[in-house]
Amino acid sequence: MVFPDGCRDVLVVRPPDAPPHVVLTTFDFSPRHAVMMPGTEISGYRLRPGASVSHKVLAAVAADTGRATTILGDALAEWGALDDAIVALTRPGAGVAGVARESGMSLRSLQRRFQDRHLPPPEFWRLLARARRAVALLPTPAPLAEIAAECGFSDQAHMTRALKRWFGHSPAQLRRDAGLRLLLGQPALGNWTAEQISTR
Repeated sequence: MVFPDGCRDVLVVRPPDAPPHVVLTTFDFSPRHAVMMPGTEISGYRLRPGASVSHKVLAAVAADTGRATTILGDALAEWGALDDAIVALTRPGAGVAGVARESGMSLRSLQRRFQDRHLPPPEFWRLLARARRAVALLPTPAPLAEIAAECGFSDQAHMTRALKRWFGHSPAQLRRDAGLRLLLGQPALGNWTAEQISTR
């Protein structure tokens, strides 16, 4: 199962009876099943939220998979205004219009910049980050209604709909499933550390 996390991954896929190939994943908007042949081996390299790489970079990884980390790190060294906007959209209480103002542009200009980079719209990042923040709080003893309020949902039912939409499970189901929460807690949108940002 693959869940939305705001990240693209570079995958080196080694099927059992075929030559290896390199794939750049897309952004997910809902949970999906990834189907592969038994015996397939995959090495994955998670890109920071919103980042992508060119076909030239993918070709370089395919030509020298042993240097994938270095090749991708060099390709993603530049940090831009949209990276700042994505981080700002993950903050509690963030609004798209406010982030646009902080970035020194109009709401329409911010939306256009995301579109020009073939990224999901700003609202995607805000809503997904809010849902991921709620999942991170589920192991606490706080009541679900309190978590919903803390994460900016209008009520518990609103949070339940959002978590089902993004992750296919209700807050109560996620609260009971430590393995699923661990998977959803992997570095991605909203919990990408400063060290990871500087190296990816």
